[in-house]
Amino acid sequence: MRSRTSLLEQAALDWHPPGLVAGVDEAGRGPLAGPVVAAAVILDDLQPIAGLADSKVLTAARREKLYDEIRAKALCCSIAEASVEEIDQHNILQATMLAMRRAVLGLRLKPVRVLVDGNRLPPLDVPAEAIVKGDALVASISAASILAKVTRDRWCAQLHQQYPVYGFAGHKGYGTAEHLAALEMHGACPQHRRSFAPVARALQAPVAA
Repeated sequence: MRSRTSLLEQAALDWHPPGLVAGVDEAGRGPLAGPVVAAAVILDDLQPIAGLADSKVLTAARREKLYDEIRAKALCCSIAEASVEEIDQHNILQATMLAMRRAVLGLRLKPVRVLVDGNRLPPLDVPAEAIVKGDALVASISAASILAKVTRDRWCAQLHQQYPVYGFAGHKGYGTAEHLAALEMHGACPQHRRSFAPVARALQAPVAA
């Protein structure tokens, strides 16, 4: 059964097929630069991981520790992304769905059910359920949120080395006052999302001397 973003599909499933369940979440929908990253995780019930939670409420150090533990203990996991070019071409929502689909398809083991954080579902060939605030409610979605967040934060740290004037290591690409001021002064770098309004405005304005 192919999943659909219908009201019926987004409601709780009435039946739970036996087998592997994957949790899916993303990181990087809101920033002005870089890819949107998604992760899919199938946890191992025999190797529980303590402290799983929504990645946003964890410290960076705790996320890094849990990242390693998830990679070591999960039955399988997959991390995927949609590029800046895909975001600008399709829009951020469709690019997010694309990254999530890629993450699920990248799993070594095929799940019988997929639980996705939020209220939208990517196109999948397995039953799927969208769960609002799932990253705080479902362990496998929490694990996926951590993998996605750590992966994107590491990407931002690398981008900071290449373009230090923008401060990516600090704001992680979000539209902070510091980031907007840097855009006004230096214009956009190749990894900025041209379809996002603050970046589009910076491209139209003359770069400060």
